[in-house]
Amino acid sequence: MGQHMHPDVILDCAAMGHVMPAWEAGDHATVRAFLAESIERLAAGGCDFFACPDNTAHIALERPGPTLPLPGINIADVVAERAAELGMTRVGVLGTRFTMAGPVYRRALPAVGIEPLFPNDAARAEIDRIIFDELVEGRFTDASRRRYCEIIGRLKHEEGCDGVALVCTEIPLLVTPDVSPLPTLDSTRLLARAALEVCTGQRPMPVWRGGPIG
Repeated sequence: MGQHMHPDVILDCAAMGHVMPAWEAGDHATVRAFLAESIERLAAGGCDFFACPDNTAHIALERPGPTLPLPGINIADVVAERAAELGMTRVGVLGTRFTMAGPVYRRALPAVGIEPLFPNDAARAEIDRIIFDELVEGRFTDASRRRYCEIIGRLKHEEGCDGVALVCTEIPLLVTPDVSPLPTLDSTRLLARAALEVCTGQRPMPVWRGGPIG
């Protein structure tokens, strides 16, 4: 794009705390409406498309509802695309309790012929606790890093996974490729790369405006 150039970016960062009661209640329609307001602000700012790095948010975005104000890149499809490019066949999925229990990666990975695997209930609870009690508060401890790596190691040795999708924004800050027992799929960076590719004409403009896929 030339020296000192990059695509113009507008960020609308609405706090998850506003809709945590809705998440806890499984009220995805309320969450979807909240996210649509954020996307509306981006549209008013002149954006061509949106890229939402919150994997959990895609549970609500993929629900039926009014057409979103902008087309968006679906983060799970980007992760699945990269997993397929790498030849992965069984991918462990680590994220919030909502994401691990939700339908998004159960849709996206099988759509490209990859089997998604999820930690057991006890491990899921621990992964979620570390996210919300530590990582989002800026606390990154060696003990939690070891615990995540133990869980990933179990997915490798007991479930036969050949990759792990780190589908919560903060997890790749704790579990880096050099310490993970499995090759990692960093959803945040993969989404950012996809957005850049759209802006530079290397990827088609997205057409998805929310709602079910496939």
